[in-house]
Amino acid sequence: MTLTPLVHWAQRHEEIFLRVELTDAQNIDVQVQDNVLRFRAQGYGAKGLHEYEFSLEFLFPVKPQVRHKSTQRQVNLTVLKEQRGWWERLTPQERRPVFLTPDFDRWLDESDAEMEIWEKDEKRSRLRTAKLKGEGFISLKTAFLFVYNLVQFLGFSWIFVNMTVRLFIFGRDSLYDTFHTMSDIMFFCQILASVEVLNAAFGVVRTALIPTFIQVIGRNFILFIILGSLEEMHHRPVVFFVFYLWSTIEIFRYPFYMLGCCNTEWKTLTWLRYTVWIPLYPLGVLAEAVAVIQSIPIFDETRLFRIPLPKVIGTSVSFSYVLHVYLIFMFLGLFINFRHLYKQRKKRFRTQKRKAN
Repeated sequence: MTLTPLVHWAQRHEEIFLRVELTDAQNIDVQVQDNVLRFRAQGYGAKGLHEYEFSLEFLFPVKPQVRHKSTQRQVNLTVLKEQRGWWERLTPQERRPVFLTPDFDRWLDESDAEMEIWEKDEKRSRLRTAKLKGEGFISLKTAFLFVYNLVQFLGFSWIFVNMTVRLFIFGRDSLYDTFHTMSDIMFFCQILASVEVLNAAFGVVRTALIPTFIQVIGRNFILFIILGSLEEMHHRPVVFFVFYLWSTIEIFRYPFYMLGCCNTEWKTLTWLRYTVWIPLYPLGVLAEAVAVIQSIPIFDETRLFRIPLPKVIGTSVSFSYVLHVYLIFMFLGLFINFRHLYKQRKKRFRTQKRKAN
């Protein structure tokens, strides 16, 4: 009696991956006719050494050529889609066959698959850059990105080191003069960070625009509006925590990008870049939220940035109402960016694990 093997599947925009659970497979016969894949082989499956076969009709047209590779543990099939796109399922029937299951080792959702494409393009770009460097040239883009990340790294490192030294020397007193001692460099670094939004918007670097925009605009709002415009906030300890958490994250992020410009990787730094944000990023947003909450009564008292209404109404609205709404969007932005960063981390280490295997 012919048996059916267990089959795992995953997809990319141009390919379908099938992994057949069949050990030491022999006499493998794979064909695609009328958009139906038929597989037959002899090997060790769930029922021992037998002949196993299955047929699979695809949701959309595929090319007749099928690549297959047999290992001691399984048979890997690669089927090319006729048209590039993302399928909501593999078969025309909404209920998948009982022998078919997702391949979680290779499974990606559509956004992760697009990120994988970006990373492949970036890798090819780096290889071209490395080739040019070997010939004695370096692209203006690479030089620009390296210098930008170097300047940001030096700026945030200066802030981090100075704040740490002052904390050990002056203790709690250092919490109350952070703005006056560190604000100039922080202003410079955060204004310069606006370049990252432009880089993402114009494709200078392959990264998601919305998370970058949220982070840069959010930080500049806190720095210039909440802290910079209110002298009463300059001596609050919350300024110390905001600046310290920001700089701690960036002293790992920017050198990681610098090494990327040189087509080099330091595994320890890579791990830190994709890990330290897990506790620090939510803490940073929490510190920013505390600063916003502390500034609300000050805006009410000083009437700064009050929003004028039409003369018919004859009054104005306190800026504190805007801040109440901003607090909601702040935590929405936390969710969006945290999800984005988590996907980056998961994709990065899943790729490294796959390469190691």
